[in-house]
Amino acid sequence: MFAYKPKSFLLSLPKHISNSQIFLANSNSQLSPPLSSLPPRPSIPQTKQAHAQIIVSGLAADSPLISHLLCFLALSPSTPFHYSLSLYQSIKYPSVFATNNMIRCFAKSDSPPQSLLLFSSMLRTCVKPNNHTFTFLLQACSRALALNEGAQVHTVAVKLGFGGYVFVRNALIHLYCSCSRIECSKRLFEENASSRDVVTWNSMLTAFVRDEQIGAAEKLFEEMPERDVISWSTMISGYVQNGRLGEGLECFKQMREKGMRLNEATLVSVLSASAQLGLLEHGRLVHSLVESLNFPLTVSLGTALIDMYAKCGCIEQSKLLFKNMPKKDIWTWNVMICGLASHGIGKEALALFQRFIDEGFHPVNVTFIGVLGACSRAGLVSEGRRHFKLMTEKYSILPEMEHYGCMVDMLGRAGFLDEAVQLIEKMTVPPDPVLWATLLGACKIHGSIELGEKIGKKLLKLDPTHDGHYVQLASIYAKARKWEDVIRVRRLLVEQNTNKAAGWSLIEAQGTVHKFVAGDREHERSLEIYKMLEKIGIRIAESGYSPNVSSVLHDIGEEEKENAIKEHSERLAMAFGLLVTGAGDCIRIVKNLRVCEDCHEVSKIISRVFEREIIVRDGSRFHHFKDGKCSCLDYW
Repeated sequence: MFAYKPKSFLLSLPKHISNSQIFLANSNSQLSPPLSSLPPRPSIPQTKQAHAQIIVSGLAADSPLISHLLCFLALSPSTPFHYSLSLYQSIKYPSVFATNNMIRCFAKSDSPPQSLLLFSSMLRTCVKPNNHTFTFLLQACSRALALNEGAQVHTVAVKLGFGGYVFVRNALIHLYCSCSRIECSKRLFEENASSRDVVTWNSMLTAFVRDEQIGAAEKLFEEMPERDVISWSTMISGYVQNGRLGEGLECFKQMREKGMRLNEATLVSVLSASAQLGLLEHGRLVHSLVESLNFPLTVSLGTALIDMYAKCGCIEQSKLLFKNMPKKDIWTWNVMICGLASHGIGKEALALFQRFIDEGFHPVNVTFIGVLGACSRAGLVSEGRRHFKLMTEKYSILPEMEHYGCMVDMLGRAGFLDEAVQLIEKMTVPPDPVLWATLLGACKIHGSIELGEKIGKKLLKLDPTHDGHYVQLASIYAKARKWEDVIRVRRLLVEQNTNKAAGWSLIEAQGTVHKFVAGDREHERSLEIYKMLEKIGIRIAESGYSPNVSSVLHDIGEEEKENAIKEHSERLAMAFGLLVTGAGDCIRIVKNLRVCEDCHEVSKIISRVFEREIIVRDGSRFHHFKDGKCSCLDYW
């Protein structure tokens, strides 16, 4: 039946056993003294102590007792596989209860297909499988992504009359979902509406979420007769994983209003959404829930908190959490390295990477994205070159687009434009247009009109529908005051039926997220915001501010250009922040695009004149403005 060769221990199992020899023990039977004192889910040491008592009491040949020990091991989160196997082999005539628990132990091991071998041997004996047998077998197939074998188990389950059991059907739905056969899961779900429980609904909900069918998941979620914490957590996770972050947070809010018990998966998903949106207040709320509900600081939860604080601008809080975490895995270190890199703390990120190596961790591709990103944002060119070489030669990690992107960005911003071009041209895979776009941005910074024009034209051919390439090229021409070329490029932009991506800025205040776009007058406090803008303009002018209008892509009067830049989205958000926060409070802004040179300069002056710390997360990095200076040292 199965395309696996049995191991020797399976071949040694008895071929034929009469029905009278089969002890059909079950988990509800009366336990004898060596086991009766154990908790419902004993630890491995507790189970071994009970086993020792059984041996000392001369009951080592008592099959029911050994079968129950096996049951405890099957329920354990970390089952010692070889110990489980030795127990099973010590049973002269294994019952269906014992065999089921051994199948379950196999399913949880690193070799789940072994469950199928044991089942195959079971069919050759007189031990009759039951509905639990198929549930555990299908779990093993799901873990191994063994679709063909799982389909055969499905056939046998139906043939023996177990296909209608709700637990078996749930396991089948999960199997087909794990193997990306969503239509099979859907057919199973729909074929017997009377045989469903909350697990059935959750399994189908998970299937839709994994297949990114969020609309179908929403519809199913609304139809559910009963929802548990898994239902809500799955829906929240689906929203977050598919970029619908606001809806994920709203779903979390509804979950709490329903009084649902929170679990770790829910909290990790919500922290991820808070991190991606840069919503510190919301992230802090989740952190307070973690503490008030006494959740243990697991690796997953701790790593999510570190990531959230780093992406919300609180890098010191991230560092403190990292320091105090009782246990860290490779992803915890990666998140911390990348967090330091995004804040431009390059030397500290490299020092942390060295500690990572010293503690015996082996870097992966994401580790070097953080390391090279740190070098790029801090202008550590020689360190970047060294680590790029280290990645490929010592750790045999093939560079991916993200690694090349970090290197091109580092070389380009440092002015090594020719070296960046050579790196792209030597790539063994076709370069992503993003790499050329990164270099195009460097050409703008360094005023390399000729190279910029060459790269710009290449990009328009590679990806004619991407508005950003037109904008970058037009910006280069605008900086050189070549207005005819600016008009020509903008005309091409219109002819391609694409428009410049709208810049927006977010600011979280008083429990609400406020979004602004350039020239925005839709906010309910718009009049106050524009009055504050005028006040800001007067104060910064008195402080010596002179507008830099090089980012304006139109051949218009200087006054019109100044009006255009002073209504950029981050300035509106900043003005609103000054209105709604207390004196001395930090203003935190998230912007989807790279901050322009003039807004960067204005932010520095505002931080000094209004005595505020302003933290801006733009499309490239974090900027911490304080006392008239920026953490990036004007290198971004």
